Amino acid sequence: MSNLQFNEVAAELKKGEYRPVYFLCGDEPYFIDRITTWMQNNVLSEAEKSFNLTLLYGRDTDTETIVTTARKFPMMGSKQVVIVKEAQYLNNIEDLAVYANQPLKSTILVINYKNKTLDKRKKLYNTIQKNNGIVLESNRLYEDKVPAWITSYLKRKGYSVEMDSCMMLVEFLGNDLGKIANELEKLILTLPEGEKVITSGHVERNIGISKDYNNFELNKALGTKNVLKANRIVNYFAKNQKDHHITVTLSMLYFLFSKTLIYHQIENKSRKNVASVLKVNPYFVSDYEKAARNYSKKKLVQIISMLREYDLKSKGFGNVQADAGELLKELVFKILH
Repeated sequence: MSNLQFNEVAAELKKGEYRPVYFLCGDEPYFIDRITTWMQNNVLSEAEKSFNLTLLYGRDTDTETIVTTARKFPMMGSKQVVIVKEAQYLNNIEDLAVYANQPLKSTILVINYKNKTLDKRKKLYNTIQKNNGIVLESNRLYEDKVPAWITSYLKRKGYSVEMDSCMMLVEFLGNDLGKIANELEKLILTLPEGEKVITSGHVERNIGISKDYNNFELNKALGTKNVLKANRIVNYFAKNQKDHHITVTLSMLYFLFSKTLIYHQIENKSRKNVASVLKVNPYFVSDYEKAARNYSKKKLVQIISMLREYDLKSKGFGNVQADAGELLKELVFKILH
């Protein structure tokens, strides 16, 4: 059995189609937790859970106990669910191949193996696959994929989000899907009755991200050479350095100017192709078109060099007196002039 993606596994579960072993691994805990929680809450009735739901923890158990528990038959029901959390702390994880080779049809074994992956060359991986089990590798999304995930998440719940608001969330929350999902649920709860679109105003009021003073808006101001707006934002950053760390800002600026340099070199400048090459949402292609009109390739190379220089200065190299706020204002001046 080849590996399935999260959506495929979720679709099977909703239809009541269960596999004997689910090995959930990888560095994105969101998908692992979603499947585990579903198994814990939905496979058995409340009455059955008392007898046939077992939770084990890798820090407090061993592979022998897991195998023994999984080989028990259910009491007063047709199935038992055995969930092993924190399985990354188990010694001799490969010993579970003994059970995976002959799993009980009446047992559903769910193994959480967070922040690690199963070695595909070894016996356990191949044994699970061979016997109709699932190994789900849950990997963190790259940040350019997160906006689409947010849009899809909200669409399933009957809501949508303005793209600028979506990017504000990505900038503020990164690619931690669990944290993003929690914030989206908060936003949904705070929406007035009948409203189905999340705007920058909703994000600002309920999450605390300023819709006017953030790295996303600074990138737009610099891309269009809006001197007044760019200076207003960096002055705000300089006064609020705790909430606007220079390292994050420099990283966002590098993202803008490095991709603008790549844009200059793309021959086929159709929106679809540019989005594919730059690995950005097509909605933002126009931002790079505008930035490319305002910055030549030579200037962009200089800017990227300056970003590296100011990154070092912000970390104390070659900088004696200026604080992070002053450095950022100086850098923005050099970019714009």
